[in-house]
Amino acid sequence: MKKIYLFLILIAFSLSCSHRSDSETSIVFHKTHEPKKENAPFSDAVQVGDLYFLSGQIGMDHTTRKLVVGGIAEETKQTLENIKAVLKQHDMDMNNVVKCTVILADIKDFAAFNEVYKTYFPQKPARTTFAAKGLAVGAKIEIECIAAKN
Repeated sequence: MKKIYLFLILIAFSLSCSHRSDSETSIVFHKTHEPKKENAPFSDAVQVGDLYFLSGQIGMDHTTRKLVVGGIAEETKQTLENIKAVLKQHDMDMNNVVKCTVILADIKDFAAFNEVYKTYFPQKPARTTFAAKGLAVGAKIEIECIAAKN
C-alpha cells in the first residue's frame, strides 16, 4: 500500500512540474496556523508549484486538543472542518481539493463517513479509502488531501 501511495505522490509531483522549468518550481514547507502545533514534526501543508499536499487531519477540536464526541459522523465533520481551516490559510477552499486519502479505523463506518463527506465535496475529488488499526489518539478517521490552486 505504501508503494502505491508513494507512486501517486510522485505522479502528482510530476504533473505539477511538467509545465514549468526547474527554476520555476519550488517547494515550500508552510508553518502551521495552529499555535499548539508549531513544534509538530510535520507541516500542515507543503506546496509544490500549484499543488498543496495537506497532512492528515483527524476529528480533533483544535481549541481543546481533544477528539470531538459523537462517533464517526461528528469526527468526520470535524476532520473536514480542520481541512477547510488549513485550506483557508492558503486562500483556498474545498473546491480546490483534487484528491483525498481517507483512513478509517473501522471499515464498517464507511457509509456513515460517506454521508458527511459528500456534503463537503460536491465536485467529487479522486479518493482512496481504506481501514487501518491504531489511528492517532484513538481517532476513528484521518483524511489527507491534495489541493490545486488556480
